[in-house]
Amino acid sequence: MINTAENKSKAGFHPVTAITMGDPAGIGPEIVIGTMLSREIHACCRPFVIGSRDIMERAAKVLKKELEYNIIQDPSEAKYEYGTIDILETGSYDTVSIEWGKVQKAAGQMAVDWIMKSIELGMAKKIDAVSTCPIHKEAIKLVGIKEPGHTEIYQHQTHSPYALTMFSCHKLRVFFVSRHMSLVDACRYATKDVVLENVINIDKELKKIGIKNPLIAVAGLNPHNGDNGLFGTEEITELIPAVKEAQKLGINAVGPCPADSVFHIGKSGKYDAILSLYHDQGHIACKTLDFEKSVTLTFGLPFIRSSVDHGTAFDIAGKGIANEISLIESTKVVSEYAAKQYVN
Repeated sequence: MINTAENKSKAGFHPVTAITMGDPAGIGPEIVIGTMLSREIHACCRPFVIGSRDIMERAAKVLKKELEYNIIQDPSEAKYEYGTIDILETGSYDTVSIEWGKVQKAAGQMAVDWIMKSIELGMAKKIDAVSTCPIHKEAIKLVGIKEPGHTEIYQHQTHSPYALTMFSCHKLRVFFVSRHMSLVDACRYATKDVVLENVINIDKELKKIGIKNPLIAVAGLNPHNGDNGLFGTEEITELIPAVKEAQKLGINAVGPCPADSVFHIGKSGKYDAILSLYHDQGHIACKTLDFEKSVTLTFGLPFIRSSVDHGTAFDIAGKGIANEISLIESTKVVSEYAAKQYVN
């Protein structure tokens, strides 16, 4: 194990952060290179890549970069030196057959193997955090993955009771009642019990990072909070009771707060967290504020995980024009949160 209790208690703790390469047919390999060549990342964590040297070398040629590699079998073998890319491979693959920008079973298998390796290392406490590049949902289904995405895979494979998705964007911390669900189903899903459970879990996770009495704002569902039932009754029947019950439990929750203003107020830092009731409600707010610096974090796992908030971008993969800013932000933010967890 790399990080002893003594090391974790020291000021300036640099977490060991794994970066999974994502779908090798997408832009993941290109943005990984840009991230590993960022001094900002090496200043906040000890990063290494879970992926394929051959795939990375192909991306390096596209980017006209000459890289120095250190092939490792365990994070303890990494150099963690700027200028050297520590890379942990998970096996031998037919990397020559991987075509840029196409859904391929082989690419899906590689992406899944890299995710599973990160979970293995996280469960063994050999890493402190994971920053994930985008995967393609069709490609992973070709290899038998039933879960719709990263979050569900990590929750299932770590046997975690819950996996809280949080958007980090400047001073906004936005959690979600539901993720990939139709809008009609999402509205029905936001019941008193579900909302209350989310508020309880958010309170628990924020306290782990040192926020002693987090102020949690629950967003409203209907226009103007339903205007006392004129435009919907969910605030009256579900959301207000959930907030009141949370307050009885000693949680510093407020709301429901009208969704057309809660994110604007929240960007000033007034709230420690906002609970969005469905996917797009919070996503639109964050991505409009700053698309490239909106990153996803997953709380509730044995380790903290983050992700860029864009897809595989097959249309530009292999062209050398992908922007690594989101992966840099993802890796930096997850490392900062991992450090907070160990301080508190």
